[in-house]
Formats: sequence, C-alpha cells, structure tokens
Amino acid sequence: MRVDEHPILDFKHKEKIAFSYNGKKMFGYVGDTIAAALVDNGVMQFSKSVIHERPRGFYCAIGNCGSCNMTVNGIENVKTCLTLLEENMIVESDKAEVIIND
Repeated sequence: MRVDEHPILDFKHKEKIAFSYNGKKMFGYVGDTIAAALVDNGVMQFSKSVIHERPRGFYCAIGNCGSCNMTVNGIENVKTCLTLLEENMIVESDKAEVIIND
C-alpha cells in the first residue's frame, strides 16, 4: 500500500520499527502515523459502526471522524491518524474482528 516509486517525488526509506496490532507483529517506519502503518500492513477495517456494526476504514485522516480510534499502549480512544508510531507500541482495535489483507 506504500508508494515506493514516483515519477517526480523521491521517497527516502526511514528506519523500520516494530509494533503489534491485536497481538500480531507488524512493521512501520519512523515518521508514520499508526493508521498509515496499519494500512501499509494491509489493515483495511479500523472499527465498526456502533448501531449497525458496519466496517469502518481509514476515513478523514485529520482526527475529526473517530473511525480510526483504537487502544494504544492501554489508552483508549487514541486517534491513530494523528498519533505517530513508536517502537514496540501495542495497538488494539475496539472490535476483535478486523480485515487484514495479506
């Protein structure tokens, strides 16, 4: 899911860091938000709607919608679209069933 090549822009690879998502080890890069790292790892469902239990993905990316809220290092309702990824973070979705495209 990450853009590695572009005809105009140059993307320098940053330091790779490990984190866990619902108990699964994943990797991201220094400077990534948690949400960006999750999408790069194939996570397409971040939560479910409260009333109808419909899947919600990465949506607004500016912290307004709440679709990306997760538990991070034991702290609930963290906006993963705004929070920078850190080494060995423990990220958990609020719902156990999530879609991960491998």
